[in-house]
Amino acid sequence: MFGADKGTADKLDGKKLHIGIVQARFNEGITNALAQACLDELRALGVPEKHIQHVLVPGALEVPVALQAMAESDSFDALIALGCIIRGETYHFELVANESGAGVTRLSLDYQLPIANAIITTENLEQAIARQTDKGRDAARVAVEMANLLEELS
Repeated sequence: MFGADKGTADKLDGKKLHIGIVQARFNEGITNALAQACLDELRALGVPEKHIQHVLVPGALEVPVALQAMAESDSFDALIALGCIIRGETYHFELVANESGAGVTRLSLDYQLPIANAIITTENLEQAIARQTDKGRDAARVAVEMANLLEELS
């Protein structure tokens, strides 16, 4: 099986990787927790602190443009999008969730660069709180694994 010889530990080895993180400030309590869990996991996976660039943007709709600037710099092995969109009483939730998600996916494909999308979308604050730590950790693991996979495939 293709790639079967590479163990899980190798796939999650971040020692040589450069990772960019874009964090939306909107719903900052949640996004700060996402970022902390993500940063803690990146360190646990061996990504050197000096190889992590973490920037803040106002909200989820601004995340893709910052990701694009990072992708264009050709300085990163993977990127991570962090944000939190909580459903309100208007259609705005769907617009922000759909547009930010589509922008992240398009950039990943256009630049052939892994982007772990941890812009969480929830019905309420309680759901966001319940997901903030796990999703932050998951984003770090996805970024490292996919960066190593693309390196293996190239």
